[in-house]
Amino acid sequence: MVGGVAGGRSTHGICFGALGWRIDEGHADDVDLSGLAAALTVSYDDDEPGSPWSILLHVDARGDEPQRAALEQIFLGDLGGDMLRLPWIRKQRNLVEVRASEIRLGDGDEHTLEVGDRVSLRATRPVETSEPVACGIPGYHQPGVELYADSLVVADGPFAWELEGNCAFASAFDYSG
Repeated sequence: MVGGVAGGRSTHGICFGALGWRIDEGHADDVDLSGLAAALTVSYDDDEPGSPWSILLHVDARGDEPQRAALEQIFLGDLGGDMLRLPWIRKQRNLVEVRASEIRLGDGDEHTLEVGDRVSLRATRPVETSEPVACGIPGYHQPGVELYADSLVVADGPFAWELEGNCAFASAFDYSG
């Protein structure tokens, strides 16, 4: 959302991308998730009835089995809370697979996301605007920065694309449940 105006249809009728989260501090019940990450590759077609999301969830391979299971439950909405507002939770979805993967997220002036050798995103150039920018993914009340993706390369199961100059967004989120 730019200037508080909610988005509408996808620019080209099809939305696809990669999303990543680093958990600086958090837990699910007594399972500590601090320092772990999760990532999604996603797509949906505005013209398909119901616009169902196709998603492939990556949970941090550094986590042990209880941690990976908790990440899966959280990002698929099984534990409720704020995650129930995420579009691939509240709308129809096709879950392609859940994979344990090496996930690396960088921040600072260079925002990066790497999921093994399947996803590589680099975004360094902010969009110049005086309007407030927020993400359409719930948690948008947090300030963020809209960026141009220098490179987004995905070769992840049924998802495959190479883009540059498209949008990227970086923000802090505070989810609870």
